[in-house]
Amino acid sequence: MKKQYVLIGLMALIVQFAQAQFTLDGEFRPRTEYRNGFGSLIADDADAGFGISTRARLNAGYKTEAYKFFLSMQDVMVWGENRQILPYDQNNSFAIFQAWAEINFGSGWSTKLGRQILSYDDQRILGGLDWAQQGRNHDAALIKYQKDKFIFDLALAFNQDYSNPTGFVSAGTGYNTTGFFSYKTMQYAYLKQSWESFSGSLLLMNNGFQEFDTNSDPDGVSNLQTLGTHLNYKKGSFGAALNAFIQTGKRQGEVDVKGAHLLGLELTYKASAKVGLGAGVEIISGNDGGAGETGAFFPLYGTNHKFNGLMDYFYVGNHANSIGLVDIHVSANFKLSETSSLMVKALNFSGEQELTSGEKSLGTEIDLVFKKQFKGYALVAGYSQMFASDGMYELKGIAENDAASGQNWAWTMLVIKPKFIN
Repeated sequence: MKKQYVLIGLMALIVQFAQAQFTLDGEFRPRTEYRNGFGSLIADDADAGFGISTRARLNAGYKTEAYKFFLSMQDVMVWGENRQILPYDQNNSFAIFQAWAEINFGSGWSTKLGRQILSYDDQRILGGLDWAQQGRNHDAALIKYQKDKFIFDLALAFNQDYSNPTGFVSAGTGYNTTGFFSYKTMQYAYLKQSWESFSGSLLLMNNGFQEFDTNSDPDGVSNLQTLGTHLNYKKGSFGAALNAFIQTGKRQGEVDVKGAHLLGLELTYKASAKVGLGAGVEIISGNDGGAGETGAFFPLYGTNHKFNGLMDYFYVGNHANSIGLVDIHVSANFKLSETSSLMVKALNFSGEQELTSGEKSLGTEIDLVFKKQFKGYALVAGYSQMFASDGMYELKGIAENDAASGQNWAWTMLVIKPKFIN
């Protein structure tokens, strides 16, 4: 009798899997870095940093006609961070990176609920930040509509520190998490229409930041609005992309934002089957206001490592209310073989405004990235060099005589993405 129950259960399971699709995959990504001026200028008497970190992920997906479910668990490990036989992970980095369900309503409508990546267009304002070992996610609810080449997403988020709001140190719904533009509320609408050679999108986003009075009690919300468009054209060997965004309202600290803007233009040309060329400019406004106001734009939750140089001197946990940036750059991508490529990029930086000394020039960065695909895994390596100008020393708060003569960064990364069940 028990065997019959087991057989019935197996048959039910087979029927269920026949009507659904289950996937299970992972990622193993160790990265070694030599940091001798990454993120900021390093002093001559400071030792360069060297270390290895690893990202390990396990992803499970389940799909039926009615809904999709996705779960991604990850840990970010720095080699040697735990002493021997330590009974716990010292940096407490294990996390649920994604956990969401998308319910299909039919006729192009669906809703996606839970912890998820929000990524659009070239990831300038909203992106997954895959370069960072921890990545970037959001806890949000999306209402989605798609028909042919038209996309509409409406997102809503309301963040809290604990599941019991009345148990906060600050009673009610006060949100105590701060830093890196952590928001209490978020709402946005994203619309995109594509044609044969052209696509255009519109983003209307509001972020609410919790404010506190002197007694650490909730004292309202500062709302910052980001509005803009991404346009993309591609025909034949030529491509062009435009970003145009403005910010208004109030940012963290109840600072009035006026006239903040970002303008970017990227041009690409495929010179041959093995050579691709690129050139672009990006202008990001800086702080031109007095006390309590600013004209500085910040690209918020984008994949900022992708822009303004791989050494992360700007808008990667820094440069949030500074002199802005003018970034003029050229690049070349070489297909060395069927499985390898080399990217070379040169970027010239200057302030959108003058520093106190009247200086604007900040310097030039050279980035090199080599990729090699093997059977089942890939190797990626990079080298970057910063040639700082007088303005960069002033901006980063270090005298030229005290800074190291060479400011550089080198890294290599192994990427393995096994498919356990596909």
